[in-house]
Amino acid sequence: MTQDEMKRAAAEAALAYVEADTVIGIGTGSTANHFIDLLAERNIPLAGTVASSVASAERLKSHGIDVLELNETGALSLYVDGADESDAKLCLIKGGGGALTREKIVAAASDKFVCIADESKLVEVMGEFPLPVEVIPMARSYVAREMVKLGGDPTLREDFVTDNGNLILDVKGLEITDPVALESTINQLAGVVTVGLFALRPADVLILGTPGGAQVIEAS
Repeated sequence: MTQDEMKRAAAEAALAYVEADTVIGIGTGSTANHFIDLLAERNIPLAGTVASSVASAERLKSHGIDVLELNETGALSLYVDGADESDAKLCLIKGGGGALTREKIVAAASDKFVCIADESKLVEVMGEFPLPVEVIPMARSYVAREMVKLGGDPTLREDFVTDNGNLILDVKGLEITDPVALESTINQLAGVVTVGLFALRPADVLILGTPGGAQVIEAS
């Protein structure tokens, strides 16, 4: 089974968490795209969706699925999204696609967060994948210096602007043994919009695509 097939297997297993005629949040990236396509293929009736990025919104609309503004919907029953890394406690690194701020907002507004990924994303200690930090442009250099103090090696993501008009620093070299504390520390830096650590609000369920099918891990 290829990596893409494992992603699709995880996305397919997430359909079991979708309740008909509800509004659900949907994330960004290749695994989330499989989930969007499967929603359309199975013709699951929804009251609408909230997308974490312009790209996901466009994909949903191309399938004829309604996309709503979060400010209009109230709390969401479910959020389904991928991840770049996950640890055993279902803390995540997200933001490889650059949508981390909107993803974090939708996750916070959702009763249940189901993360879908292939098995390679589950790691013992996060940090091999560069940690994305969205920053207001004038704070780029300041935040980069602070990342160095925290032991990281920040690089500006070139030729990229977020849907919010901001920049992203990708921070290599971190060994994230306390993701909750690190998320809090980075979020408190002036000029940081958000950091791609989802530890204060981790996933509730992690579905991993494996060669043997989908493996479901629930938060303990």
